[in-house]
Amino acid sequence: MTIAKQEVFELIKDLPDEVDIDEIIYRLYLRQKLESAEKDVREGRLVSHEEVVKETSKWFAK
Repeated sequence: MTIAKQEVFELIKDLPDEVDIDEIIYRLYLRQKLESAEKDVREGRLVSHEEVVKETSKWFAK
């Protein structure tokens, strides 16, 4: 996934004047993950709540 340079500038513009490089990297990473998740939703790649409960309940079964 690519990001336009202007979008990076906008993301950085909203940060405080003094910011750790790790924070910038984290924000870019988070943005990419959220965009990817939104694309999955638009394309119908979802797991229902019921499916999650069914699968995770196996983890706790004795």
